Amino acid sequence: MSATAPITQDVLTLPRKLSDEGPVNLVGLTRDAMQAALIAVGTPERQARMRTSQIWAWIYERGVRDFDQMTNLAKPYRALLAEHFAVGLPQVVERHVSADGTRKYLVRITGGHEVETVYIPDEGRGTLCISSQVGCTLTCSFCHTGTQRLVRNLTAGEIVGQILLARDDLDEWPVPGAPKDETRLLSNIVLMGMGEPLYNFEAVRDAMKIAMDPEGISLSRRRITLSTSGVVPEIARTAEEIGCLLAVSFHATTDAVRDKLVPINKKWNIATLLDALRSYPNASNSERITFEYVMLKDVNDSDDDARRLVDLIHGIPAKINLIPFNEWPGAPYQRSSNNRIRAFADIIYKAGYASPIRTPRGEDIMAACGQLKSESERIRKVRKPAGDIAV
Repeated sequence: MSATAPITQDVLTLPRKLSDEGPVNLVGLTRDAMQAALIAVGTPERQARMRTSQIWAWIYERGVRDFDQMTNLAKPYRALLAEHFAVGLPQVVERHVSADGTRKYLVRITGGHEVETVYIPDEGRGTLCISSQVGCTLTCSFCHTGTQRLVRNLTAGEIVGQILLARDDLDEWPVPGAPKDETRLLSNIVLMGMGEPLYNFEAVRDAMKIAMDPEGISLSRRRITLSTSGVVPEIARTAEEIGCLLAVSFHATTDAVRDKLVPINKKWNIATLLDALRSYPNASNSERITFEYVMLKDVNDSDDDARRLVDLIHGIPAKINLIPFNEWPGAPYQRSSNNRIRAFADIIYKAGYASPIRTPRGEDIMAACGQLKSESERIRKVRKPAGDIAV
């Protein structure tokens, strides 16, 4: 397959889309919700908890989508399930593979909307970057997704479905009868794709609870990182109800600059955000808060910015991820030079903070967040017949 070839049916089986009037999709239901749904279609209450665990394991531990393959369930019960339920995932409409192994998926969800999911392999680990909204409402000026309007929140099923389809593509489901393999190609999740996760809190929470369930995908909470632009009221709730690691899209050391780069700063400014982070329940030396800082030439990359950053985060267990700007068509900024980024990192490191410089990945497959979706929309507009009227 070429690096930019769209995925085909023989590469990855695409489940049929679930309509609003169709069967209930079991993917994304919490255990309690699944149990209630099973009881509602006639499962005896005394059996419902066991049936939930059985079905849960088939879906999330073994990757099975066909009720007929759930062989520890009686045939009449499988028929009952097939009558009322389905195990449906978002549809992969494009799959791109970078020279560095990064995989980027354009994913279609109910209603025909599209989001992006990116798998980034590394030595001994693999990280999946997943989306939580179609588009985004934050309009961060350096972010390509910020140029796209917010359409809607993803459901829990559409969020966790991104994990399942990536495991499909990685062929990471256990083989029946084979020795158990503890190697994890997909070992980490970052909620850093399209959208602001804390503006879709309940769906994100339920999806991550499913991902952490020990009888399914079974990812440790320390292997899940939620990135927020600074929705202050939901930060403590993230620790209490999800318990994952926290990353903050920080990107500036003065309110004047952050107001332009991350407009949510006008609602919750730097001081307010930092107060919330200092009281984050899970913050410790073993669970540091990650400050994401995109390096923009002559905007936020001076030595003075580095020193201010160190002063601002004083007292917060933290590391700073320095991110070379991933330039996209029409972007109003340029990437800082390598020398400037290294000098910035050196100041932070000498102040006692880890300051890794993120290696750009997948630049040959339009790796900027939102770029693949924008290109897909552009192509559709070009192909649209002249007589059609846009709605």
